[in-house]
Amino acid sequence: MQKIRVLVVDDHTIVRDGICALLALAGDIEVVGEATNGNEAVNKVRELNPDVVLMDIAMPMMGGLEATRRINKEFPKTKVLVLTQYDDKEYFFPVIESGALGFISKAAASSELTAGIRSVHRGDSYLSPSVTKLLVDNYQNMAGKNPSQDPYNQLTEREREVFKLLAEGHSTQEIAEMLVITRKTAEGHKTNLMAKLGVHNRVDLVKYAIRKGIITV
Repeated sequence: MQKIRVLVVDDHTIVRDGICALLALAGDIEVVGEATNGNEAVNKVRELNPDVVLMDIAMPMMGGLEATRRINKEFPKTKVLVLTQYDDKEYFFPVIESGALGFISKAAASSELTAGIRSVHRGDSYLSPSVTKLLVDNYQNMAGKNPSQDPYNQLTEREREVFKLLAEGHSTQEIAEMLVITRKTAEGHKTNLMAKLGVHNRVDLVKYAIRKGIITV
């Protein structure tokens, strides 16, 4: 079995050691390198060509957001999963906009970390349940203050197209072909719309679409 090759990026040695020890227990994941800052991370991606980069945000020399943007641009086949202590909405949207496919809080369970790595390696997006709850609470508060702020209304036209096709059961590859866009772009739309709607998986996405009358059963 070919293992998922992971680069661990964090400026704290004890954190990297803990992550590496945890991932060593997963039979399908192999840590191929470590980096202490964003600049080093970009160089290590160039050198090691990992499948997934597990990226911290706050680091010296170059932060995780800028490193993610560079990796996303220069090495599009390498997926980035952000693992950070900053689990609030002020950080979440910049992370997704930088090109990361997933966002996990450092307070999450260890099983979420391996699940997130496997998910982004497949090209799917992954949001930690704790982050999803934060987004749901945020949008519920917005809706309570202003009924016109329905999360669905925050979607772009393209995101609505992708949302409907996802709810109908199409894969991101099929959606990319139908909309004549790249799979990576389709995945980006999927990640953004799921974040805006506060849904964590396809089942919740379908339920939301049914409630909105976008699809029928």
